[in-house]
Amino acid sequence: MTERADRGGTRDGTAGSAPDGPRVGSDEAGKGPVLGPMVAAAVRAPPDAIPDDVDDSKRLSGAKRESIAAALREGGTVERGVAVVPTDRIDDPGTDMNSLTVAAHAEAVAAVATERDRVVADAGDGDAARVARRVGDGVSERGGGSVDVPAEHGAGGTDPPGAAASGGGKGERAAPDDALDDDYPDRGPVGSGYPSDPVTREFLRRYVGDTGELPDCARASWATAEDVLAAAEQSSLSEF
Repeated sequence: MTERADRGGTRDGTAGSAPDGPRVGSDEAGKGPVLGPMVAAAVRAPPDAIPDDVDDSKRLSGAKRESIAAALREGGTVERGVAVVPTDRIDDPGTDMNSLTVAAHAEAVAAVATERDRVVADAGDGDAARVARRVGDGVSERGGGSVDVPAEHGAGGTDPPGAAASGGGKGERAAPDDALDDDYPDRGPVGSGYPSDPVTREFLRRYVGDTGELPDCARASWATAEDVLAAAEQSSLSEF
């Protein structure tokens, strides 16, 4: 699913080629959790519309991310694209996380990109050149025009539009996570959603123990989810 929002300024197809014109950055959040979707965000903005204190979302508090997001929204010249990859798409055996990440970047960027824009994408796997090529092709296929896409490892912390996108992706990703506790009031808390989080693992064990199946928010193909199911089955067998 792709969302498009916060459009401002003009898009005449030439602004992206100007040195001081709008640039695009993209980043994703939620590749590793066992719960919830993955989200990619793209931000298109002129350099002077990006707050000076923008940074990789991992280095910012939730309050700081929200204040930066508010500043971007209020600027009037910022465009934002969001692509959400739900758990059932993640669990599809015909795909993989690297391909899904590239597709999500392409969907988010295509929602805001203009012909000849420069797009800095965060490189989600080891081959940055391959990521750049695949994102560029994906943007073109989705009607975003022919764009210049360098991909950089850690772009969410070094490229200002990429950092703005990093915060946007983290914020969009956090929204469904925050709602999970409300969705499972009798079996929460849900925790961060990451496999290393003991609260998340206990939530899964509790849910599977009560229902015999995984919650809808779980990525069933993740080893953590499979381990919880296997442990519950083994526990049931030992009772005989």
